[in-house]
Amino acid sequence: MRARFGRGEVDWRRLLPLAAGTLLVLLGLFCAWQAWLIADEGSANERVHRAQDQLVQSLGAEIAAERARAAEAVGSVDPVVRGDPALLAAAVRRRLPEALAVEVYSAGLDEVLHANYREFGYAKAAQLLAAQTAEGAPPMQSVNAAGGRRLSLVLPSGPAGRPQAWVWLELPFAPLQQRFAAVPPAGGRLELRQGDERGQLSLLTAGAASATAEALARPVPGSSFSVGVALPEAFIVLPRSWSLAALLALLGLGGGGYLLWLRARSRVPPEPAMEPEEIMLSDVKVNKPEPPKPAAREAARPPAASPAEVDPSIFRAYDVRGVVGKTLTRGVAKALGQAIGTVMREKGLREIVVGRDGRLSGPELAGALADGLRAAGVDVIDVGAAPTPVIYYAAYRFNTGSCVAVTGSHNPPDYNGFKIVVGGETLSEDAIKDLYRRIASGALEGGGQGGLRHVDVVPDYIERITSDVQAERRLKVVVDCGNGIPGAVAPQVLEGIGCEVIPLYCEVDGSFPNHHPDPSDPHNLEDLILAVKQTGADLGVAFDGDGDRLGVVTRDGEIIFPDRLLMLFARDVLSRQPGATVIYDVKCTGHLKGQVLDAGGSPLMWRTGHSLIKAKMRETGAELAGEMSGHFFFKERWYGFDDGIYAGARLLEILAGDLEERTPEQIFATLPKGVSTPELKIELAEGEHYRFIEQFRAKAGFGDATLTTIDGVRADWPDGWGLVRASNTTPVLVLRFDADNAVALKRIQQAFREQLYLVDPKLKLPF
Repeated sequence: MRARFGRGEVDWRRLLPLAAGTLLVLLGLFCAWQAWLIADEGSANERVHRAQDQLVQSLGAEIAAERARAAEAVGSVDPVVRGDPALLAAAVRRRLPEALAVEVYSAGLDEVLHANYREFGYAKAAQLLAAQTAEGAPPMQSVNAAGGRRLSLVLPSGPAGRPQAWVWLELPFAPLQQRFAAVPPAGGRLELRQGDERGQLSLLTAGAASATAEALARPVPGSSFSVGVALPEAFIVLPRSWSLAALLALLGLGGGGYLLWLRARSRVPPEPAMEPEEIMLSDVKVNKPEPPKPAAREAARPPAASPAEVDPSIFRAYDVRGVVGKTLTRGVAKALGQAIGTVMREKGLREIVVGRDGRLSGPELAGALADGLRAAGVDVIDVGAAPTPVIYYAAYRFNTGSCVAVTGSHNPPDYNGFKIVVGGETLSEDAIKDLYRRIASGALEGGGQGGLRHVDVVPDYIERITSDVQAERRLKVVVDCGNGIPGAVAPQVLEGIGCEVIPLYCEVDGSFPNHHPDPSDPHNLEDLILAVKQTGADLGVAFDGDGDRLGVVTRDGEIIFPDRLLMLFARDVLSRQPGATVIYDVKCTGHLKGQVLDAGGSPLMWRTGHSLIKAKMRETGAELAGEMSGHFFFKERWYGFDDGIYAGARLLEILAGDLEERTPEQIFATLPKGVSTPELKIELAEGEHYRFIEQFRAKAGFGDATLTTIDGVRADWPDGWGLVRASNTTPVLVLRFDADNAVALKRIQQAFREQLYLVDPKLKLPF
């Protein structure tokens, strides 16, 4: 096509190579710029992490120096003076003139235990009380005062291990600010935080506000501080592969240059005997580039795939858990296996049990996990598909002390995860984060040739329970397994102890076609209640997806909450183990403490989480523990791990062995019951639930109520209690209320409603 302008004319076909060539060159230059950004991204991130390391070291040195000066001031006081709090405080002030506040408290901290925390300060009370049980020196923290933020420190006065008093010190925060300001953020963002994964407070920030924050922060030694980083966000629109971007740049520049070269050739005057069109066609044919040789084609391929990228958010407080195919892949499972194997090798452990629940993704993830463990030089005993407590049992049975259960527990079908035990310790919190740090840094054992053997331990597990637990009379029981893996074991166990079992949804199906396998949700117990009524059964029991939790319903359709079941278990265990410690979590009823005391036991409230409860059992030598979620831990006659199937067998033994031959309903009626709510949940954005609890601790006031802040905030009155805490498994606030009557329950809920709205007036409350 040609267009005429006056006496000249333009041939648009001749301009097309020019336009296309120019566009390709520009695209090639853009791709070259992208390749440079992608190649530099790792270096930029490394610079920010170096700044993070430098800041952690600098702050740690400052804190160590401040602590040393304070410890010298307290330790150098004349022993005669230590018995008088006023004289001790005055002596410390003289030796430490920079101190902004010096207070002295008794060795037992009785005045702190009975203080009004709203006036005394929640953070201050928590720091003082934590100093009593701290291993090593109590960590330095910070508190808000009228004149601004200050460093706070608790030091013992007197002999090590037997302090005569506790000294509370407030020191200037300015030295830490100066240290923080002295380290440049290297193009990213640095953030000084206080707290742990349950709730963190941002103290100082420096750098680009648009940078992308990393989930994990590095702790500052000797303190409750940590340094978080945010990495610079480069404008990258291509896939993050510098080789691909470079290849596209070469193609763009090469193709554009070629078209521009064609355009230049076409403008050369034609030879007399040939038409221009024939010259152009001839030139194209003669000058076509030759096909690349095999070696050149090979060189143009992108490099082999890099190791699996691991999302730090899957490393939770109690386990590792994510969405299959997204945050949880075969590559992630193998890397996790190598990390666990590396930890085991460092501890001198060489063998581990691996098993999985009934989820569809289980075989692939368990296989990849075993590959990673074996690559780290660890021998694997694969017990196949089995409930989590069976996998725990196998670790005892084969004397490995280590196991991994590949399970999504009660989560949706597209989830899966890993519950990890190494050397008899269930990994949680920092130990789980350590696995991520090893993977992220590449500090993994590799090249090993660990062995693999397959063992069926289920018959041995069933035999172990049925040889010890027996029902004195035959009870009819409906067993609802929710299509989880307990369906392959639980009916056989309960039949083996002498019960008549009516199975409900006991076929293992990882899609969970009937209802979600979570007995803590009353909606999931509706079919079980109906089945118990229709069959005239004595009782109904339900298990979660991997069998470590138990739910119970009566013939009347009443749900027996786990804290009341724990009362019954405590009576039974304490009849043989008088004085034993019984542990329960903060979500349990206030009546539980009195029931344990009446039965001759020692009650102990602790934080929620199966791994945290097991650690506390080892520390205290407790014979029994339980959680409101339905986890029960029997050390008496069992191994101390959470086992819903074994707990169900022990429950039926108690009910069937009642000397008065009372019905289950009559026995449960002896357990005190108030007016209570199930677990109420408020969904928030990821991480917001921790920040909310931190603010709630600081602002909430409940008058004369007794406050417990080991896990969220629990307020106890003589006639009831309320709790709000941050879940460690999902981004939700968990609330529960329990009282002697409906009037007290409403009063307690109103008190919590007012305090919750002080933090966030827009909060949508489920009560």
